[in-house]
Amino acid sequence: MTQRAVIRLFLVDDHPLVRDGLRARLDPLPTLEIVGEAGSAAEALNAIESLQPDIVLADVGMKDMNGIELAALLQQRHPAPRVVMLSMYDNPEYVQQALQAGARGYVLKDAPASEIVAAIEAVAAGGTFLSPAVSQRLFRNQAPKPLLTPRESEILSALGRGESSKQIARDLNLSVRTVEAHRQSIKRRLGIEGQAELIKYAVEHARQFDRG
Repeated sequence: MTQRAVIRLFLVDDHPLVRDGLRARLDPLPTLEIVGEAGSAAEALNAIESLQPDIVLADVGMKDMNGIELAALLQQRHPAPRVVMLSMYDNPEYVQQALQAGARGYVLKDAPASEIVAAIEAVAAGGTFLSPAVSQRLFRNQAPKPLLTPRESEILSALGRGESSKQIARDLNLSVRTVEAHRQSIKRRLGIEGQAELIKYAVEHARQFDRG
């Protein structure tokens, strides 16, 4: 049986207690070796260059330079370490920015140690890893928009901007009755019951329908 190579890991977080907690959870594992740590991205850049870890586990929300900016800078180096982001936030925008910057994994800070280890191992093996909670939010956010007619998309977008049926009717040169009929049709297509739910959906998704 082939012995698994030890993954060289570098920790970056501006909270010493977080780094201590990570070290306590990860250091005892035989497949991982924590080769260094830093309390800021700037401090990390110099140390990573000399230590050349396989994986950098970096906090997203650091002061001065955040983890996403650090990931982008690290991708310009050779050899570039693979970056796994560690974050308190499952915001899809942060996740997308991190992946665009070159990060290969995104794990939540409150995830169990087994999940953090799984992320490190997956990324070290050349794959990617998103915490299940992050993945659900990300793909729900990117779900294909329901099939609406161009007119229904216009009306939904207007509702999202806070316009009333009367304002929409005036702007689109329609009768209020026609606008109301479109609203009913939109609700049926989206599987929405009440007016309040329709307005909530419109506010949350208006940009998605701005161009129909």
